[in-house]
Amino acid sequence: MSLVPPHGRDRTLWPRLVPAPERAERLARAAGLPPVPMTSRETSDLIMLGIGAFTPLAGFMGEVDWRRSCGEMQLEDGTFWPLPITLSASREVAEAIAPGGEAALVDEETGEIMATMKVLERYRIDPKYECREVYHTTDPDHPGVAKVLEQGEFNLAGPVEVLSEGRFPAQYAGLYLRPQETRDLFRHLGWSTVAAFQTRNPMHRAHEYLAKVAVEVCDGLLIHQLLGRLKAGDIPAEVRVRAIDALVSGYFVPGTCVQAGYPMEMRYAGPREALLHAVFRQNYGCSHLIVGRDHAGVGSYYGPYEAQAIFKQIPEDALELRPMFFDMTFYCFSCDGMASSRTCPHDPDQRLSISGTDLRRLLSRGDPVPEHFSRPEVLEILRQHYLAQEGNPSADHSPASPAQGGDQKRR
Repeated sequence: MSLVPPHGRDRTLWPRLVPAPERAERLARAAGLPPVPMTSRETSDLIMLGIGAFTPLAGFMGEVDWRRSCGEMQLEDGTFWPLPITLSASREVAEAIAPGGEAALVDEETGEIMATMKVLERYRIDPKYECREVYHTTDPDHPGVAKVLEQGEFNLAGPVEVLSEGRFPAQYAGLYLRPQETRDLFRHLGWSTVAAFQTRNPMHRAHEYLAKVAVEVCDGLLIHQLLGRLKAGDIPAEVRVRAIDALVSGYFVPGTCVQAGYPMEMRYAGPREALLHAVFRQNYGCSHLIVGRDHAGVGSYYGPYEAQAIFKQIPEDALELRPMFFDMTFYCFSCDGMASSRTCPHDPDQRLSISGTDLRRLLSRGDPVPEHFSRPEVLEILRQHYLAQEGNPSADHSPASPAQGGDQKRR
């Protein structure tokens, strides 16, 4: 059997990253083009386009694709696409670019030229329409909604030629893998069925349980960590990487899982973001996606199983990847092990279940974490992080250390 094909009608990856030998010349030319500043979310989306993770998109969406992805979860040509990928601009910036002209796309935080784009469209959006359709709320306290409401007046659309992947290749060497690289690795390992485990948090025992169930039914597991920007209060990627390294090296059989990171920024769009996770995990070569409780959610904006329900509402042929649904998991004292509400018959007072929010609160206060919630090696790394934060809020942001799993090289 072969790996699942990339998403889209061509069933081929479409990376937009310019080959390294050509970049210096392209950068010199781009320096003379009208600049378009990009937010951190837009920059991370651009890198996803560059590495082919957003196949079959060739660039930022035009108006028809934007509207249809918001309202119908598909592009103009009928390809399934659950969430808009757009580039905003102020009136001044947008009007400085002639229709059909080129622009230099610049990371507004670093000033680095990241890409060039042929600007085929300039259009206004209705931000509240996008928020209602994608986030199911217009509440500006929702972190994803806030990003949309802060956008410039216009969107610019067109194909991109990506010239840089920013900090990710150097800062996360050995962890940051492009879709073609994960596909090559899966083939090398002899895998054809691969389950993806999405995480923006360190893995506790419930996460470990889900991951190991997936290993039982698939050839292997991709622990796929988000490396882009998170909301305030989330544990930084560098700390999470060390914690997951400790878990994998101590508690997973070598050769059963691959660790990798991807550069996207969270939107916290709940069900719609879960579908986007499925799209680009298919591009990375995964045949399955673990979808548990409150996947990609934030606060109380989404029901705990809305992300599972939405997969049942899309056309059967929308994706070749298939979701793996899991109920709430916990440690049961009567069962004396990990279980879920589908497998454990005991009363709720026998169940140990702590949310990521609860865990962060316990650690930040220095309170003890109940036994069986997380592996001790993981908790020690997290405790050291919170101790460092208490003494110096800017501490513990050094690049992640290499994996300690022997031949696992993040696997």
